[in-house]
Amino acid sequence: MSMLSKLQEHFSNLEDPRQRSKVSHELHDILLVFLVGVICGADGWEAIEEVGKSKLELLKKYGSFENGIPVHDTIARVISSLCSKTLQSSFISWMKDAQTMSDGDVIAVDGKTVRRSFDKKSKRNAIHMVSAFSCANGVVMGQLKTDDKSNEIKAIPDLLNLLDIEGQIVTIDAMGCQKNIAKAIRAKGADYVLAVKGNQGSLQQAIRDYFQIAMDSDFSCVEHQHYEEVEYGHGRIEKRRYWVTSHIESIRDITQKWQDIQSIGLVESTRIIGEKESIERRYYITSLAPDVHEFSKAVRSHWAIENQLHWVLDVTFKEDESRIRRNNAAENLTVMRHITLNLLKAEKSCKKGIKAKRFKAALDSDYVEKVLQTVF
Repeated sequence: MSMLSKLQEHFSNLEDPRQRSKVSHELHDILLVFLVGVICGADGWEAIEEVGKSKLELLKKYGSFENGIPVHDTIARVISSLCSKTLQSSFISWMKDAQTMSDGDVIAVDGKTVRRSFDKKSKRNAIHMVSAFSCANGVVMGQLKTDDKSNEIKAIPDLLNLLDIEGQIVTIDAMGCQKNIAKAIRAKGADYVLAVKGNQGSLQQAIRDYFQIAMDSDFSCVEHQHYEEVEYGHGRIEKRRYWVTSHIESIRDITQKWQDIQSIGLVESTRIIGEKESIERRYYITSLAPDVHEFSKAVRSHWAIENQLHWVLDVTFKEDESRIRRNNAAENLTVMRHITLNLLKAEKSCKKGIKAKRFKAALDSDYVEKVLQTVF
């Protein structure tokens, strides 16, 4: 079954917010114009309308469009009135059906603020979306809106509860290093690798002291696993050293508060640019048994949510520049960007990046059809 067919199936439960007697364009048609517009690079309602006009013959293959393409005001009004929670749950349902995960795949969870979605008049803060990203497949698995970054702690368990993550490894930055989040991950049959920083002061101090003592003795007093890698490029050298150990009896009184914790980890990054050298140490807790290669893979994979999702949304989709903010419009547009990103990632005939694929779609209706017919 094509991705479009699956999308239509899973998003069919969206309720049309309009009075039926006043409907000139079916909700299905408006959603289709919305999707194709974003695929083709449109970043505003007028641009979406213009894409629709230029792709009308293609669109008629998948919708009725008895009254042509809806004007941008209609598109904006309908999309901004759709229930965001239903749209997000439909997205998650679609992705559950669309992709296959393998045991040990890394699911990176992180939040991102859509910076210009605030509205001073209505005193609405900019929206903050927490997303789960499949690092192996390079696609978004789901997202939930929070009122601000501080509410990620509450949103993360809610998002995880909606996902099928059994057998996966969930990675989260220090904001997500919470006892209830570790418990929620284990309850879903997944493992965790959580970054530890100052928001868990006693835990961070205990792990830091543990590894400092170990390093002072060249790890002769601690059974551990160790791995190193060096990268060269962009005028710099970066050396990363990884250590992981399960011999944590000396700090068990602190670590035992985290569900099923088995190991702690340290990553030391040394960056050399010219004559300047900087060293950074990062600490982790994990429910995984000590395996330094699995640990290093999870740590490296987590960066994918920044490089392959957040960066793409900002640079290619220009998300942070968007001033769309009426009612639920900003949230719903974020979900549509995620749908578009997943479809374009899954389409393999064009070997270019996401920006080039969107440009190609704008020029070539046959390529848009390829994207819509993509199978994960």
